[in-house]
Amino acid sequence: GVTYLEPGSSQMGKKESIADTARVLGRMYDGIEYRGFSQDLVQELSDYAGVPVWNGLTDQFHPTQVLADFLTIQEEFGTLKGIKLVYVGDGRNNMANSLMIGAAKMGMHFVIGSPKSLFPEDGLVAECRKIAQDCQSGAVIEVLDDPKAAVKGAHAVYTDVWASMGEEDQIPARVKLLTPYKVTMEMVQKTGNPDVLFLHCLPAFHD
Repeated sequence: GVTYLEPGSSQMGKKESIADTARVLGRMYDGIEYRGFSQDLVQELSDYAGVPVWNGLTDQFHPTQVLADFLTIQEEFGTLKGIKLVYVGDGRNNMANSLMIGAAKMGMHFVIGSPKSLFPEDGLVAECRKIAQDCQSGAVIEVLDDPKAAVKGAHAVYTDVWASMGEEDQIPARVKLLTPYKVTMEMVQKTGNPDVLFLHCLPAFHD
């Protein structure tokens, strides 16, 4: 069976330490999925639970979403290796980070098209390139600030909301900064691919 612990029904990290909660849950369950904010918290759960712990979403990474997205891409194109996947928007949020890691492992051509102020961390980019090299996946990792150049030749174009978790107060500034990175039909046509796939992790804010 599955038990859902909502934020209001647990004292995890408040009256009870993360370590103690992890030890108790690890004795009761065969695995734990954490979906919340802090990457440090899910790491601490993993350190003390004694059972598999996986990340359902944090401020830094969202690997389970990437598994679903890659399944969709494989269903559409029959493969992941060599597929050009372009992420446009906030290039250093949890989705951009996780897509880059996944693409490095699966041998994809991954491009982030983002304003320079929202480029991913240099260390993570370097780590992903090293992953591609170490596992000889053939992956290519690029980061560009020109969205039109980024999407050229794309098999799939991906985007996400413009304000990451905890940054909702920055929405007006982000809209101004990221409007050139909005996925429009003009951008889709710039791919030069009539069968290009569009992906979004949802929810999306249409207005």
